[in-house]
Amino acid sequence: MPEPSTLAGLDIGSSAVRIAVGQRSIQPDQPPHIVGVAEVPSAGISRGVITSIDDAVSSISSCLEKAERIAGVDIEHVWVGISGSHIASQESRGVVAVAKPNGEISEADVERAIEAARTVATPPNYEILHVIPKSFTVDGQSGIRDPIGMTGVRLEVDTQIIQGLSAQIKNLTKAIFRAGLDVDDLVLAVLATAEAVLTPRSKQLGAAVINIGGSTTSLAVYEEGDILHTAILPVGSEHVTSDIAIGLRISIDAAEKIKLEYGTALPKEVSKREEIDLSVAGGGNAPVSKRYVGEIIEARVEEIFDKVDAELKKVGRSGMLPAGVLLTGGGSKLSGVTEVAKRKLRLPAALGYPVGVTSTVDKANDVTFTTAIGLVLWGNQMISHRGQAKGGMLSGGLQQLPRAFDKLLRTLRLRR
Repeated sequence: MPEPSTLAGLDIGSSAVRIAVGQRSIQPDQPPHIVGVAEVPSAGISRGVITSIDDAVSSISSCLEKAERIAGVDIEHVWVGISGSHIASQESRGVVAVAKPNGEISEADVERAIEAARTVATPPNYEILHVIPKSFTVDGQSGIRDPIGMTGVRLEVDTQIIQGLSAQIKNLTKAIFRAGLDVDDLVLAVLATAEAVLTPRSKQLGAAVINIGGSTTSLAVYEEGDILHTAILPVGSEHVTSDIAIGLRISIDAAEKIKLEYGTALPKEVSKREEIDLSVAGGGNAPVSKRYVGEIIEARVEEIFDKVDAELKKVGRSGMLPAGVLLTGGGSKLSGVTEVAKRKLRLPAALGYPVGVTSTVDKANDVTFTTAIGLVLWGNQMISHRGQAKGGMLSGGLQQLPRAFDKLLRTLRLRR
């Protein structure tokens, strides 16, 4: 019996680059076993967008070396999470006539319907990342999940089209290629996160995943098993740090230390007498009220959830998701964030941890690694369901040579 293959998920964030490595199970219905995770601070990346290719390559290469050392395997291919405020989402409908004379709907008919939906008017500087079928309609009968084998004349499909700015996609893939890696496919990061933390029952009942990153907060809303809405908001945990720095007139580094060590989003639960010694964080000598710091944090966290609620209102789901919301990302670890989410969104809220994933690595059960692990699960599903991995957006023989050359350069740089 052949050995299970290795899958890797690469999550390139504004504050950190993370890689998760999974070993595919011999049983196709079993999720991969996570054998290693690695994390390094990111450089050359802001709000999910590459601002310096050389710095980004350096961060990706550094994380790659760490992951290979921890997992004990060579990583050549990665499933990559893409995010950023340039991501756009829209709905589209595809309509086709059933090809067979007896009216039986085949897989080819479904593919043609999805392809028809794909021909939506895309801006010239955008590329389609995902065409996600939501539901099918056969001869006017709507709400069909899987029409293959049914009989009809007219087949329609409602899809969610997710697209990104071509220039940003090319810059991201260029940085990854230069680090000596092949891209299996680009996946909207929050969809991969949902794959890791949501159960099929949660998706069916109605749930949302909120990934609070450094510079952005990503949202994915599910209902009846399908993606209902996605959004990327230009505010994250780094804005909380900036607010503390401005409010206390201290450096960003000192503000980050204060946030991590003493920060809470529930100032009313802090005694008025409690004080923080700023000299501990290198922020001066004068003590400051812990409740005042909490009020600064609470104001920004409330703003994040107000923006999330505005997105839920767009799809008529404000306060109406029975399975509630799951919070992931580094920003969700801040004390009191879950309670603020419950209050502002009027929904059940909890931290989202990877579901049903086995691992020998303690760090794998961390909200910051949910996207990287979700990418591994996404890749495993693509390979299992289609027999082989979906071709990457930029796969092709002509690109193998420069990537091999980049890998050689990376190896030579490390041996110096």
